Amino acid sequence: MTDQREQTGARLQSAPPLGTILQYIARCLRAAAKKLLPDSAIHELRRYRMYGGKERAVYLKIRVLNAIGMMNSRISRPPRTARSFLFVCFGNIIRSPMCEALLKQALPRLPSYLITVSSAGLNAVPGRAAHPWATAAAQGFGISLENHRAQLLTGDMVSQADAVFAMDYDDLVQLLSRYPEARNKIFMLSAYASEYHRAVEITDPYYSGEEATRSCYAVLNTCIENLVESLCRE
Repeated sequence: MTDQREQTGARLQSAPPLGTILQYIARCLRAAAKKLLPDSAIHELRRYRMYGGKERAVYLKIRVLNAIGMMNSRISRPPRTARSFLFVCFGNIIRSPMCEALLKQALPRLPSYLITVSSAGLNAVPGRAAHPWATAAAQGFGISLENHRAQLLTGDMVSQADAVFAMDYDDLVQLLSRYPEARNKIFMLSAYASEYHRAVEITDPYYSGEEATRSCYAVLNTCIENLVESLCRE
């Protein structure tokens, strides 16, 4: 009996610490989850974890309401009476400045009523030039972004706009979290995309290269063209 107790005690002493065991179990569970869950679910979980407490609640609400059909960000559009448009993205150096430039270029085609256009970044570094990929890609659409300088989004910009366009869910979550009073005039720009662009988001090409930027700009160009057409009908 004594020998058995000594052997048991020796095994317990040589066993790894409880913390190490728990870490091993956690790794096994994560590995199993990756095998069982689709990549899209894993991506959503990671994205959810990136947000803070308040933003998590907003993001979860958006995704749930979209899923059950009570809120369709893909087709929700501002009223036709909107005359002041604000385009918002992360840094105001790729997507939103292109939207601003495209709509300003189209202003002569619109009726005589006054339309104002601006852009800003939720996390912009004020005064920063457009990204080199953006400048190069814009030239293919007859747009120059050489003189563009980024500006940080402010509450006054949001309050003065009739319609605020976000590019992706991250933009939308930050806008709704920071400016809940403006929720009725915050929209996803993809509502004006072609039927071939089924995604709700117009993703940021910041890490993807010049070719991805050109592809993004093709989507933005279609969005602005459709927005202009809707204004012309009004």
